[in-house]
Amino acid sequence: MLHLAGEGRQGKLDQAEEEARILAGEGVDGLVVENYFGDAEDVERALDRICGLRLGSRIGVNVLRDDAAAFALAGRYPVDFIQIDSVAGHLPPEADASFAAELAAHRTAVPVLLLGGVRFKYKPVLSGRPEVEDVKIGAARCDALVVTSNATAEPTDLDKVARFRAATNGSVPLVIGAGMTEANAAEQLAVADGAIVGSWLKRDHRDTGPVEADHVARFMRAVRSVRIAA
Repeated sequence: MLHLAGEGRQGKLDQAEEEARILAGEGVDGLVVENYFGDAEDVERALDRICGLRLGSRIGVNVLRDDAAAFALAGRYPVDFIQIDSVAGHLPPEADASFAAELAAHRTAVPVLLLGGVRFKYKPVLSGRPEVEDVKIGAARCDALVVTSNATAEPTDLDKVARFRAATNGSVPLVIGAGMTEANAAEQLAVADGAIVGSWLKRDHRDTGPVEADHVARFMRAVRSVRIAA
């Protein structure tokens, strides 16, 4: 995850490139450009820079609070996937139908892979539906479900992952969206198909720090050990 921290537009861009080179150099599968600290303009500038580097990792985009902008950027740049923090459960019934229609229209116009959250950290649950129904609906709206507990850096509840797996009958991949570390990677990847990692790869394992090469190297050694064992 590239959070786009840094001082000013140029600082964010330079830090994003440096972090992308570190992550790709250690063999991460994908880089998600997200406006955690920046805005949609910073995301576009970072995509323009990083897509031109040809680092070998797939490129994803998540524009927080602006799904339409994420699809627009994916239509203009060679983006492999989009992440949306919530695709089901976060809206009341009267608003969900229009959300679903708009999402479907975006997906038709920009047919890239979509990773979507259900009961995602910090998102309200307003659907009035049981969790299992929200999960089934979410799975029908995207290509993979992103699962978290309640907060950034909080390990994802493995019972929740199991419930999502049961609800979807294994029909979509499940991606851990928070709290994976080198210590719990084996346990978490035993029940999930992938992970999005941000804070653990940074200085002091905090979201405000820059990505540190040593943290990435140790984490990826743990991931490779899991892959070899599999």
